[in-house]
Amino acid sequence: MSKLRLNEPRLAVPVSEAHLIGCRIIQAAGCPSEAADKIVDHLIDAELCGVDSHGIMRVLQYADEMKRGYLKATAVPEVTAEKPTIIHVDGQGGIGILAMEIATQAGIDSAHRNGIAAIAVRNTGHTGRLGAFAEKAAHAGCLFIACGGGARDRWRMVAPHGGRKAILPTNPWCFGIPGGDRGPVVLDCATGQIAGGWIYAAKHAGATLPEGAIVDCEGNPTIEPADYFNGGAILPKGGVLGYGLATIGELICDAMLGPAMVECNTFMLVVDTVQYRPAGPLQQAAEDILTELRGCPPAAGFDRVEVCGEREKTRRAERSELHLPARTWKAICAALPS
Repeated sequence: MSKLRLNEPRLAVPVSEAHLIGCRIIQAAGCPSEAADKIVDHLIDAELCGVDSHGIMRVLQYADEMKRGYLKATAVPEVTAEKPTIIHVDGQGGIGILAMEIATQAGIDSAHRNGIAAIAVRNTGHTGRLGAFAEKAAHAGCLFIACGGGARDRWRMVAPHGGRKAILPTNPWCFGIPGGDRGPVVLDCATGQIAGGWIYAAKHAGATLPEGAIVDCEGNPTIEPADYFNGGAILPKGGVLGYGLATIGELICDAMLGPAMVECNTFMLVVDTVQYRPAGPLQQAAEDILTELRGCPPAAGFDRVEVCGEREKTRRAERSELHLPARTWKAICAALPS
């Protein structure tokens, strides 16, 4: 699953060790212990799912941002709901993971009461792996739709289709829905050909990137992370498709929700699926659809057809430790306060 092209083997790191060190690094930056525990749990879960871009290496980013005052280490998100189905979450300038946890639960509760909830999450830092929140909502019997965007003046990362200059953030979209016998189906993707986190992960690990993901400052294809940081750009996922989704995300999260403070705004819809079909028939219908997809003969170069989100769940179930690039783990250990 990894998009990193490494020249050295990965290290096996016990989850308990990674958790302890990650928490100590974030707490040393001023983050309360309970909040640090939730943040690091989220990052380790992403790592276990094979999503290195949102994994434990982010403790270095978060700690630095807290020390610099970019993020408020002690921020506690605030929830307001002037109408039953319209919810606002103010992250108070803190890490977005905590705000998204609160927003997702508020959305689930409102959807169960009212059938649907629309949630705006503002004033946050990085929101972590959106798929984790989609899984939570889907396990609660809800359809989850979310997009992120805004702050393109500070996060110009992706070139528009037909362009070579970075204009847009990687504006992610995420969907989650109760699935069949294997649980929720989750689609979580950046609208760039690669999430920005993968480029940072490659930089930390001394790795290169897949072909076709980024261009240098002249618009030439490259696999070197340094070329991106030296004025390059990420290409839009699927050309015009990724560009179109990124544009809509920017319009929703900037034009509709207002200017993004800190890093981004996020807009979420949570729908109680029983408003349309009972849980049992929905699960059976979903299983019929997914079984047919999995049964499709694989194309050349593939062992089988997979359903989106299942690879992450399989990786999580198979892993009992983290497999980290050696340079990344060395950098994390070096950041451990004495």
